Amino acid sequence: MKIVARFEVPYFQYLNEASEPVDTLPAFAHDKAKLCELYRLMVLVRTFDSKAIALQRTGKLGTYPSTRGQEAVFVGIGAGMAKTDILVPYYRDIGALIQRTTTLKDILLYWGGDERGNTFPGEDFPYSVPVGSQPLHAAGVACALKLRKQPRAVVAVCGEGATSEGDFYEAMNIAGAWQLPVVFIICNNQWAISVPRSAQTAAQTIAQKAIGAGFEGEQVDGNDVIAVTDRVAAALSKARDTQTPTLLEMDCYRHSDHTTADDARRYEPEGVRENEWSKEPINRLKIYLEKNKWWDETKEAALLTECNAKVEKAVEEYLGTAPQSPATMFDYLYAELPDIYASQRDELLAKEVAHD
Repeated sequence: MKIVARFEVPYFQYLNEASEPVDTLPAFAHDKAKLCELYRLMVLVRTFDSKAIALQRTGKLGTYPSTRGQEAVFVGIGAGMAKTDILVPYYRDIGALIQRTTTLKDILLYWGGDERGNTFPGEDFPYSVPVGSQPLHAAGVACALKLRKQPRAVVAVCGEGATSEGDFYEAMNIAGAWQLPVVFIICNNQWAISVPRSAQTAAQTIAQKAIGAGFEGEQVDGNDVIAVTDRVAAALSKARDTQTPTLLEMDCYRHSDHTTADDARRYEPEGVRENEWSKEPINRLKIYLEKNKWWDETKEAALLTECNAKVEKAVEEYLGTAPQSPATMFDYLYAELPDIYASQRDELLAKEVAHD
């Protein structure tokens, strides 16, 4: 017998649970303004998250997926992307979306669809929310970029549960075989709705799933926004320069129900969430900023006031938006709508006219 190959999965962390640097920080982490902006964005996302849940509980918003405790993953993704990169998101990417010009009002309109008759995505919110199929979409986009010889890259985001689906493996295989400029980012929050990560796969890490597809996989501390930002930026730079894919596993924890339609108390072991909370990303970065005298109580109070004002303004705009016509559900199905769907759309429009 002989060994024909060996593989390793690196783990990246710069700021540990005690808010102490454990490795040489990347250059941007020495920039006070940059780190404070990452902190501000994470606080804004958490403020928005709390308000969205309250809106859903009072019947003013549809089913909503919380990002509580996962803010560093999505803020870090957005911060690590170049403007020309393409985001293929899933349903917890608020931190990335707001860095790519999507407004809080439009995010509310998306999740308010089943309560207010809105049928996003549309021109103001050009994102769909697939469940598990988005890695294939991203591979297709990356293939187009490569054929056009454009120096751009694609980010595909999903949860670790989606990595158990065939679509995910197909996307990984074609990305490796064709050497596509795509970065697969897995938010491993340890739960695929009610199924724990241990029951999802026997793989020691999610990151090692890249090995079978012929490219590198990394595990990143998903509670460390510095590590997330740095590794996303590095993987995207490699994708643009060498047409090489990468898989990044963001290791974190879901400090919420899967969505507001779920009750995690039915399956989540007692005490786990409380223990994991000591790792959460916002306080980790806040303590580090305070140690460096880059943040204080006065700035914190001002930030909370600012975030609350932004969220309340978005809620006011959202509640003041008239419901869309149900017929708009056909607007983005096809470049040219087939006759069978065109007749259904016309029937809906006729009913609206009759109702008016």
